Amino acid sequence: MNLFEQQANEFAGRHIGPNEKETANMLKTIGVDSLDELIDRTIPASIRSRKKLNISAAMSEYQYLGSLRQVAARNKVFKSYIGQGYYDTIVPSVILRNVFENPGWYTQYTPYQAEIAQGRLESLLNFQTMVSDLTGLPLANASLLDEGTAAAEAMTMFFNLKNRDHDHVTTPKFFVDTNIFAQTKDILLTRAQPIGIELVTGDFRKASLDASYFGAIVQYPDSNGAIHDYRQFIQQAHTAGAYVVMATDLLALTLLTPPGELGADVAVGSTQRLGVPMGFGGPHAAFFSAKDDFKRSIPGRIIGVSVDAQGNRALRMALQTREQHIKREKATSNICTAQALLANMSAMYAVFHGPEGLTNIAKRVSLLTRTLAGELEALGFTNSNESYFDTVRIAVKNTDTLRQLAEARQINFYYSGGSVGITLDETKSQEDVVNILAVFGELAGTDVVSATFDMDDRLTNIPSSVTRTSEFLTHPVFNSYHSETKMMRYLRSLEVKDLSLNTSMISLGSCTMKLNAATELIPVSWPEFGGLHPFAPADQWKGYRQILTELENSLSEITGFAATSLQPNSGANGEYAGLMTIRAYHAANNGGHRDVMLIPISAHGTNPASAVMAGMKVVVVKSDEDGHIDIEDLKAKAVQYKDQLAGLMVTYPSTHGVFEESIKDICKAIHDNGGLVYMDGANMNAQVGLTSPGLIGADVCHLNLHKTFAIPHGGGGPGMGPICVNEKLKPYLPSHVHSADVEVRASSNGKAATGTQGHAVSAAPFGSASILLISYAYIKMLGAEG
Repeated sequence: MNLFEQQANEFAGRHIGPNEKETANMLKTIGVDSLDELIDRTIPASIRSRKKLNISAAMSEYQYLGSLRQVAARNKVFKSYIGQGYYDTIVPSVILRNVFENPGWYTQYTPYQAEIAQGRLESLLNFQTMVSDLTGLPLANASLLDEGTAAAEAMTMFFNLKNRDHDHVTTPKFFVDTNIFAQTKDILLTRAQPIGIELVTGDFRKASLDASYFGAIVQYPDSNGAIHDYRQFIQQAHTAGAYVVMATDLLALTLLTPPGELGADVAVGSTQRLGVPMGFGGPHAAFFSAKDDFKRSIPGRIIGVSVDAQGNRALRMALQTREQHIKREKATSNICTAQALLANMSAMYAVFHGPEGLTNIAKRVSLLTRTLAGELEALGFTNSNESYFDTVRIAVKNTDTLRQLAEARQINFYYSGGSVGITLDETKSQEDVVNILAVFGELAGTDVVSATFDMDDRLTNIPSSVTRTSEFLTHPVFNSYHSETKMMRYLRSLEVKDLSLNTSMISLGSCTMKLNAATELIPVSWPEFGGLHPFAPADQWKGYRQILTELENSLSEITGFAATSLQPNSGANGEYAGLMTIRAYHAANNGGHRDVMLIPISAHGTNPASAVMAGMKVVVVKSDEDGHIDIEDLKAKAVQYKDQLAGLMVTYPSTHGVFEESIKDICKAIHDNGGLVYMDGANMNAQVGLTSPGLIGADVCHLNLHKTFAIPHGGGGPGMGPICVNEKLKPYLPSHVHSADVEVRASSNGKAATGTQGHAVSAAPFGSASILLISYAYIKMLGAEG
């Protein structure tokens, strides 16, 4: 290798730890002469691939960052007033530098070992306290994936509490108010269909709930920005025996009566606007808080306070996540880990600003919105929201003309029907309000606009009946670290209590067993990627489109499949998405009755939970004395259930790390009896370049990008769980409700795919899009050989 080739391949040497001498010593200890011999003895010859991956040659780190700058320049970052659950925010520099960009925080493993995780557990406890205080509900978990899936978790929890026997459902209906976010509705529909939930959509003010309803959901403020007093509706639902979930906004709740005080059973939402960049959709931490009645049913992870052997205060993860996995097919949620790094950023945002600081931010946003509404009215435009926090809804005769005028000034509004939504946030100023007025002035035929800004904080746009009077964030942690120096020291004090890759190798699990390279991570902080709204017009994210298409093509090549969906934003969500493609395929091919899923007893606990969520019945396959799949038992059960067989969930290599010789026979047995094979990609790191799920005979595979493709685990998330499928499953990949404005998926050949067969599994079209940059960089800098 000459000097220039050496430079292009420098990343592999930095990424793959052992040098030649260390490799030779390990091979000698094992008792083989070369890596090739080791691989040939490990991987069955019948599935061994000798074909070189069709992936571009390796790039040096410097070369990669230079080329990515050119790609980033293809994205247009306009001023965003789209809202709909995603907002521009100011990430305090002390948090950006000391959490988001700090390997002491982003390389921590999931806190399964509490004794080396006390720092992040304290931060997650702060997150829970923040959510509980602001929503007025006593119990909160330590973050979920996004607002849409958090709402779906609430719906599913309510359904299971009211219908413990899924074969005899007595209360199937769930009321969905018309004015919740469109992406949340879409996810509710996805989750409802497989388990027999009947969604009923309507106006909450005209709804009449009876004993056939197990629950309802409303948005506060709603998707138009209007504020409603839901007390009467909640009372009506409770009288009918139904539970109520409120999707809400934590910043608004500094000014609004919290859901708990209105009577809601559960509150959900996103903490994105509390100091986490939009990132074209994620990652962001969702929240979920509930009445104490639901403490044994709440999904996700809860941090609890305990006492150690010396009598000192100690934090640990409560049962929640592990309890669900122990339940296996009786689990009500498949959540594994969630968005811990982003939850910690949001928690620290609240710690840094404190209750007064958060309230002042909210008041500034609302005052600017009130001024905007008044001046638009003076120009002849009407705001349909009588009460509002940060959003006006304006009827416009010609939205196309308005859109052209706005985009000419690099401004994005939210267009829906014959009206436009304008949502303000903490980054917006008085100058921005004047710029918006100039757009509407031009539409109205005047080039002279002005605005008078009222400096008082009497928010007449918020009704007194839902104005917050209760205190929040009274704990000392939210009232002690408001200077940068104090905040920096607090963050450092928590960081040093934990084990991260900047301290030590982490030998637990596979999720962090790779380099979380700085060059992979640097671009995630670039505004060209972090500042984009996920529902921005398609011509504004051409750089992202190039990256997403290239990444899809690479993942399809690596897995031996035809197409990839990047939407699932966790491994567990990828499992669910993969099973839903199987379900959709069967339904479209006269196999709607196929609902039996074979799952080895050794499988990860999320597998049976995901199968049940996808409306399937789990049949357990035995293991032999060595822990391998008992192939005779599998074949017998495949034949026994051949008329109902949906498929098999199999992890390969197996959970205990073995390439089972019989894997092709296993796949054939399933196919011969009408089923499809779902391969759990948790151990994909052992396959890349050596074999592939497609070559083995699987039909769909999910990938844990936080395992095989270098996304840091962030103390328990973020993760990503894209799914790759063969040609026949390609039409059934997830779609998205905003596909009218967004080219939601690029198929493997780079052409837009409609995805009309499937609904969304995540709130954003490409899940946690900004961290896909990490896996993209990993592949680009390693190349096929690396």
